[in-house]
Amino acid sequence: MDKCGNTAIVKTIKSKKMKHLIVTVILVGLCTSGFAQKYLTRTGKVTFFSGTPLENIEAFNNEMACVLDAQKGEFIFQVPIKSFKFDRSLMQEHFNENYLESDKYPKADYKGTITDPSAINYSKDGTYKVSTKGKLTIHGVTKTVSLPGTAEVKGDKVTLKSTFKIIPQDYKIEIPGIVEDKIAKEIEVNVNSILEKK
Repeated sequence: MDKCGNTAIVKTIKSKKMKHLIVTVILVGLCTSGFAQKYLTRTGKVTFFSGTPLENIEAFNNEMACVLDAQKGEFIFQVPIKSFKFDRSLMQEHFNENYLESDKYPKADYKGTITDPSAINYSKDGTYKVSTKGKLTIHGVTKTVSLPGTAEVKGDKVTLKSTFKIIPQDYKIEIPGIVEDKIAKEIEVNVNSILEKK
């Protein structure tokens, strides 16, 4: 085989190696950006509390779903309304049928962004204060809100926590006059969800 033939073979081998290298780099990049920066859970916890001199009302829900895109700072929380549990079954029945109308409005959600995604270092364990902004939808009513929170990074998990208050009337949740004094004007909501990297 002449020198030109050898040169052509070498170029072909180098070309194939380069293409393989480029494909490998692209795939690694896609895996990193498409999957490694995503965190999610389907068992997030959310509770709410209404405290008045006449009665305290508390409910919890362990079926909140959440997806967080760490790179973009985008997230969505979604809560099935019927999964809220109360101490008393009658209270739970009134909550679903009369107040939240869960057959008509089965879910509540909060979709938005972490205003400064760089505030969280996902490669370093620690607790980071964050601010979020987005659309909160309850009872079919959507409001633009800004909510505070923390993100605790520990290995491949991120625990998102937030405490905030909502006013039922803002979401067209009607409170009958007969029980008006038993329900607080503002309801305290607590979110505590452990998300895993996917």
